[in-house]
Amino acid sequence: MTNPWPRALRTLLMVFAGSNPVFSQATGQATQLPTTPAGQQFGQFLAAFNSGDKDTMRKYLEANFPARLNKLDEDLRFREGTGGFDFKKAENSEPLRLVSILKEKNSDQFARATFNVEDAPPHRVTDFDLRAIPTPAEFEVARGPEVADSPAERQFRSWLLAFNQGDRTALLKFFNDNYPSEVGRIDGDMNFRAGTGGFDFRKAESATATQYTALVQERGSDQFARAVVTVEPNEPHHILSLGLRAIPRPPEFAIPRLTEAELLSQLGSKLNEDAKKGLFAGAVLVAHEGKTVFSGAYGMANRETAEPNKLTTRFRMGSMNKMFTATAIIQLVQAGKIKLDDPLGKFLTDYPNKDVASKVTIHHLLTHTGGTGDIFGPEFDSHRLQLRTLNDYIKLYGSRGLAFEPGKQWDYSNYGFILLGAIVEKVSGQSYYDYVRDHIFTPAGMTRTASEPEDVAVPDRAIGYMGVGESSKPNTETLPYRGTSAGGGYTTVEDLLRFASALTGHKLLNEHYTELMTTAKPESGDAHYAYGFQDDVVGGVRSFGHGGGAPGMNGNLQIFPQTGYVVVALANMDRGAQRESSWISARLPAK
Repeated sequence: MTNPWPRALRTLLMVFAGSNPVFSQATGQATQLPTTPAGQQFGQFLAAFNSGDKDTMRKYLEANFPARLNKLDEDLRFREGTGGFDFKKAENSEPLRLVSILKEKNSDQFARATFNVEDAPPHRVTDFDLRAIPTPAEFEVARGPEVADSPAERQFRSWLLAFNQGDRTALLKFFNDNYPSEVGRIDGDMNFRAGTGGFDFRKAESATATQYTALVQERGSDQFARAVVTVEPNEPHHILSLGLRAIPRPPEFAIPRLTEAELLSQLGSKLNEDAKKGLFAGAVLVAHEGKTVFSGAYGMANRETAEPNKLTTRFRMGSMNKMFTATAIIQLVQAGKIKLDDPLGKFLTDYPNKDVASKVTIHHLLTHTGGTGDIFGPEFDSHRLQLRTLNDYIKLYGSRGLAFEPGKQWDYSNYGFILLGAIVEKVSGQSYYDYVRDHIFTPAGMTRTASEPEDVAVPDRAIGYMGVGESSKPNTETLPYRGTSAGGGYTTVEDLLRFASALTGHKLLNEHYTELMTTAKPESGDAHYAYGFQDDVVGGVRSFGHGGGAPGMNGNLQIFPQTGYVVVALANMDRGAQRESSWISARLPAK
């Protein structure tokens, strides 16, 4: 899934941090990192990041975390926006794994860092995850006096006004006068403005002379964010940092449910307006009890030929393909050919890394708890067009060790679903593509869904566009040779409705295995992940399905078993489909 929040204006996910030992402002005492391999490596990691020096960070990454080198410039910008991080406490410490609590230096934002290293010296980094969290109770401190109309608040409101105008000249002038360090990133900020539609102020949370915190809502969606601006103490109070962190919608701003008629009367107008603003291009479908109650297509499938999107347009679907892979695996489980606790080595008998083969089970792969890592990064970029079969991916990544002990944590793994596709091939005796065609697409009546290679001419397949506005361009140079069991391929909104109907009508699996596949597993924690499906409850209403996103593509399927609704959205742009489906789902009738 892509992350639409650039630099300091972004969700706090998968970024750097570090130091050893550090000074705890909460206790006034030095807080020592554990002396384990993970603790010592994390200390070096944190020190390199907090230095803010490009050469220092590059040298650290080259020696200890080479997979992260392609993100160096992005991480330097993030370091500038956050000021780095202070280590506060170790939440869980094991020799090769450290979970710690950190605090951003430029704001009151706390984060939970999960850091994993290899089991042999020099204990290189295998995985790092950083997620924003509420301030832990033990670190709550009394705030200074609130300052009405403070310098920080005035700078925030001036920025919001300039940003919302969507005028490059006005925003650049604001940066030159008030936030000089942001001038060089004006293009990214303008793309962010075009993608969000700007922000509406909702509520002030705190205000001192030098720091102001507010809740804002994205104009183009229901997404809330916490904005924190920090300014210099002296005139002219230049902005030191301005960060936005996506947050769950606060309960006080709960969205009221609508009747079906009320929802449908608003939906068409919203989609038309979003399409005119460049916030959506694609197709949307809403069904109730198997019958379509709303459908529409918007924008261009091919801008060069002015071919419009239609309900029959085939959109690339990204990770939504994982639903088909999971269904194929569970069909084989239901048939008694696979057991969920079988290790992958039982089927892939020549798998290169024997530790992975013996420890990682089918259950681990389906739930992203196997520690099998991802496929994207420098290796993928350099081999993109040579990776033509599932076995090609295994040849490239199969010698790689575990990122963590299977079952110990949740970490989204595209490679894990590549392995599941290879297991489908081994057990069924068919290619993955033939199996899902014969056992999922054909029984469900999905005639416009497949994964033909990109060099094969496919009628009505939309071109994906990266970026927004005049700077957008086709995603052709980013696409793999063909979709895989981890994601890719193409489908239509109508075919995804047929899949949802076949699944809930038990044409693909019996009732027991359908429920097993679509119910979240405890070990997935806050991810609410089942077997190839997301399982969420929002506003008291449960839904399951899966989203997909990559440059130039975005999609989402949500199935509401209690109310009988299905919401499908597909887009041939970076964002849009998940935003529109979330807007619909939040307002659907609860009964």
